[in-house]
Amino acid sequence: MPSSRRHLSALLASALVLCALAPIAWAQTNTGTAPLKLIVPFTPGTGIDLIARTLGPKLSQRLNRPVVVENRVGASGNIGTEAVVRAAPDGATLLVSVNTLVMNRALYPGMSFDPVKDLVPVSQTSWGQLLLVTHPKSNYKTATELVEAARKQPGRINYASPGVGTPHHLSMELFKSTAGVFLTHIPYRGTGPAVTDLLGGQVDAMFLPIHVALTHIRSGRLVALGIGSDKRHPLLPELPTLAEAKAGDVNVGMWFGVFAPKGTPADIVNLYNSEINQLLGSEDVKKAFVSQGMDPSGSTVQAFAQLVERDAERWARVIKAQGIKAD
Repeated sequence: MPSSRRHLSALLASALVLCALAPIAWAQTNTGTAPLKLIVPFTPGTGIDLIARTLGPKLSQRLNRPVVVENRVGASGNIGTEAVVRAAPDGATLLVSVNTLVMNRALYPGMSFDPVKDLVPVSQTSWGQLLLVTHPKSNYKTATELVEAARKQPGRINYASPGVGTPHHLSMELFKSTAGVFLTHIPYRGTGPAVTDLLGGQVDAMFLPIHVALTHIRSGRLVALGIGSDKRHPLLPELPTLAEAKAGDVNVGMWFGVFAPKGTPADIVNLYNSEINQLLGSEDVKKAFVSQGMDPSGSTVQAFAQLVERDAERWARVIKAQGIKAD
């Protein structure tokens, strides 16, 4: 081959290599210097927001880059989720979310994106437990008493939720299905109004996160009937699980975790996974989470992906079986 042709071939080969490496190099540079945005698809003050605002400053120190928490609220979390799905897969944008993510997949089949397939699980961060509670005027002291009353008068007992498709709503629907009872659903626009009416006795029962219910339980304004978990919780060691209370084997623990846009390079995902898991082991992070009734729980990328897939299938079955439709 003439030297000129060899030279041209070498130049072309070098150009192709540079083109192939350019996106990776750009992503690595961008990951190292650009602000990292943690998008929370729900309002400030929620458990998800607490996770982002607890981990954010610590990630900033470890990664030596700015970390910004941004709340993008609306459409049951779909607006914030879509913002991450549409973001560049360069490691500069992450989603901090809860298992509502997979519930929405079945509730909103017409969405322009798939919240499971179009996101990359990075790491689980924690578990949150839901309690079945009632108000003292109901006179129910145990979950068994509630179930027996519901069987005698189907539909007379009602329950509140922050809205259709929320974990509170779907947990009660799973409870109803498992226990073989019917309670009337009263959906509200948010947790606050629902809890207000529950405390006032306008509604009979509700599933609530432990950190929301605990103060009212300790003050005697709410009665805890059972925990929707496979084990009791240290904050309420005397409270039985719903299975122990003979009210159905209902495990409705909420997982929280971090996701990246589809296509984010594996080395970036693995870096964030490692950093998050190390932070979850620190005492101050544990204290912040536990104070809100959340149990820190890290994971590998693969284990979290499997959890997300299993939960998506489980809640899809519940939503289909109960004929639940989003508003």
